[in-house]
Amino acid sequence: MSSTKFLRLSQLSLVTSALLSGHAFAEQQKEEQAIEKIAVYGQHHKNYITEEAQSATKLGLTIKETPQSISVVSRALMDDFSLDNINAVLESTPGVTVEQIETDRTYFKARGFEITNFQVNGMGMPQDNGSIQGTLDTSIFDSVEIVRGANGLMTGAGNPSATVNMVLKRPTYQTQVNASVSYGSWDNKRLELDASTAINENHAVRAVFTKHKTESYLDRYEQDKTIYYLAYEGQLTDSTVVTANYVNQKKDADSPLWGALPLYYSDGSATNFDASTSTASDWSYWNNTTEQLFLSIEQAITNTWFLKASYAHLENEQDSELFYVYGTPDRETGLGLTGYASEYDHKDKHDILDIYATGKFDLFGMEHDLSFGVNQADMDNKDKSLYDYTTGNGFPAMPELGGWDGVAPVPTLTDGLTGADITSRQRSAYISTRIRATDAFSILAGVSQVNWETEGASYGVAKDKDSDQTVPYFGAVYDINESFSTYASYTETFVPQTERDINGDYLDPITGKSSEIGVKAQLLDDDLFVTVAYFDAKQVGLAVAIPDSLPDDTRYYGADGINSDGIEVELSGQINETLSASFSYSNLNIDGDELVKDYTPENQFKLAVTHKVPEVDGLTFGLNYRWQDDTKRVQVRDAATNAALITTTQDAYGLLNLMATYDINDNMSVNLNVNNVTNEKYIHSLFWAQGYYGAPRNYSVSFNWQL
Repeated sequence: MSSTKFLRLSQLSLVTSALLSGHAFAEQQKEEQAIEKIAVYGQHHKNYITEEAQSATKLGLTIKETPQSISVVSRALMDDFSLDNINAVLESTPGVTVEQIETDRTYFKARGFEITNFQVNGMGMPQDNGSIQGTLDTSIFDSVEIVRGANGLMTGAGNPSATVNMVLKRPTYQTQVNASVSYGSWDNKRLELDASTAINENHAVRAVFTKHKTESYLDRYEQDKTIYYLAYEGQLTDSTVVTANYVNQKKDADSPLWGALPLYYSDGSATNFDASTSTASDWSYWNNTTEQLFLSIEQAITNTWFLKASYAHLENEQDSELFYVYGTPDRETGLGLTGYASEYDHKDKHDILDIYATGKFDLFGMEHDLSFGVNQADMDNKDKSLYDYTTGNGFPAMPELGGWDGVAPVPTLTDGLTGADITSRQRSAYISTRIRATDAFSILAGVSQVNWETEGASYGVAKDKDSDQTVPYFGAVYDINESFSTYASYTETFVPQTERDINGDYLDPITGKSSEIGVKAQLLDDDLFVTVAYFDAKQVGLAVAIPDSLPDDTRYYGADGINSDGIEVELSGQINETLSASFSYSNLNIDGDELVKDYTPENQFKLAVTHKVPEVDGLTFGLNYRWQDDTKRVQVRDAATNAALITTTQDAYGLLNLMATYDINDNMSVNLNVNNVTNEKYIHSLFWAQGYYGAPRNYSVSFNWQL
């Protein structure tokens, strides 16, 4: 297993810890935690480089040794630019687009495909789609890892897009207390408390509490978030390490968007509302609660082999009464819209067990790596939707949106009950290895055998399916010298389907295939990490309706879906003693789905830079800039010719955020963030036929104290 060179910025994995023993383990861990405290919680110069990520293989490889594009958003970057939720983090990630379609529902995409694979501490959370309800707060995360491309070896079912692994903060063996209070535009108030200490030389605990209340630039919208996090880590014996993590996150949203704004008038011209315009009613709400429990035990078997067992229990609940506005308004009067009310309740539960062994073996005079294990995830999803069909209050005619105060009749939600009740199980067995052919050339190979079973129905549609799939992984890495390496990889993943073919049999799963070649480098005394990659990803076997099949018994055939290719360039780390940077450029070409091609930016540029001013002790300036080229969505087509009649266009735009931090003394600092400095007006996403505008210029000031 490769050792980490940059302890001050990256958490050492428990993989490394479990291979140490006795007094040496405790002493080294304490020393690492003390160094880590300065980098993560200090307000002095911070670096954006990290070297380890465990999301792609479980072989304990560094990012440079892994033949896929991997980005890690560090705690330092999140702190500098107040990236307080997962949306903001992924907006800063190379090649990822954040499709924020509503205030409390977001989709993420990479390489033309929806991201459906999410992990916490490497534990996968299987799901059918990538919709995130509410916004996940980042105060409990040490870092966020993003592995781009197919990752079926570690996650099972999913798209060849990316895997997002949220790494929880670990307890530290040196006592530390960190507090932050901030205030910003629209009465934005936030409090963070983070404390960690050792119980004794072998056990440590950590607690995080976050409270965030804010109004919004959007009319009537308010949110209230409360996060509790508890973590324990202990060395039971010289060779046994246990961890426990508990997360409770609650977000209450008043007057949230369900749907968004109409983007064109009945004459085909584009709407142009104030950025604050919202279609939400004054009585609507959308509350989300998440509870997560993670348990793990690691047992060192020999000096080079260990066994790890992990269990996760996850519960998510939603409670909402929502108001949706649809139709096409008249340009002169603003009339022509209708309101639509519904009560929506949702609960899902995951129970996940993962057991694997990893270690090294000698063969032909070289040392190689091997990992193998099994995983099972049980999932229950229940939805309930209620509609008001009888009183008319649920479907009122709407006034002109401009200046609307949100007053709408309160619906009588007692009829029109529909919903979903689905249970799923994913089971997998996997094995992966790295064979060193020479000191400079390594071959990686792996395979996962996955079974996915689903029973139940969703809103009257049967979702029963049973799929078995073999998922391969191949890769190679060649070290040109100590600084440069080249790599190539081929990975797969799959998505089960419920559609039936002409013979009445279920279609085979969609196969997602991802190929990638690239160069990775560690420069400037290994303080700067650079990746240049070319990728090609495609879907095979996507269900397409057979023409002229019966409406009530449509049959399908498997066809090619989206095919995408492009390049990604990423640079992150420390340029010199005063300058840190994270830079990326991505180019994406999509074939096979004109709609996806239109609303997905072809080019993206992202940059975060901080500069410690040598002339003023304790002063740091920074900027965070992201740019994307133009996107569009064809809203209406000619029925005969398929020609575009009405198209919504979002011109290319860039968002500039600035920050400044001043260390008052060794324990106190003040931080200023100004977002959207140029006051750019833009539509969040054209993922849907509706959309709403991003936040105008805003600011926040935070005071930070540490012990």
